[in-house]
Amino acid sequence: MTIVEQVARARQTGDWNSLIASVPYAKFLGVTLEERDGTLLGRMKFSDQLVGNPHLPALHGGTLGALLELAAQFELMYRAQTLVLPKTVTLTIDYLRSGRAQDTFVRAKTVRQGRRVATVHTWAWQEDEHQPVAQATVKQLIISEAP
Repeated sequence: MTIVEQVARARQTGDWNSLIASVPYAKFLGVTLEERDGTLLGRMKFSDQLVGNPHLPALHGGTLGALLELAAQFELMYRAQTLVLPKTVTLTIDYLRSGRAQDTFVRAKTVRQGRRVATVHTWAWQEDEHQPVAQATVKQLIISEAP
C-alpha cells in the first residue's frame, strides 16, 4: 500500500498509528497519534535509546527535533483536503529546556498553507502543554502526487 493510500485509509478510519507504523524512524521513536477535539495529539513513549545525556538523563535533541518534524508532516496530511506528501524545506528548532526521561507529547498547527508551501508550528512538552521543552517552525513543500 502506498503512503497516499495509507493517508486516505487513516482519514477514513481515524487510525493514524497504522500510517506511523510504515515510517521506520517514527516507529523507532515510539510515536503514536490520536485524534482529540479535531486535532492530532502525538506521543513519544520514553525509552532508554532516546537518551542523549545519560548523566541527567535527558532526551537527545535529535529525537525531539524528529518528533517536531514528524508532527508537522502528519498535521499537513491530516488537514489537507487532497492527498499530499509534505517534504521539509526548512526546519527551525528552539530547544527551551531539557527533555526529561519520560513520555513527550506534541501538537502541530498549520500557520499558513499556500498552493505549494505550508508553514507549520509544532511544540513538544512533557507535563504541561504551556511549558514546552522544544518548539519548531517547519516549512514544507506540498507535492500532490506520490513520487
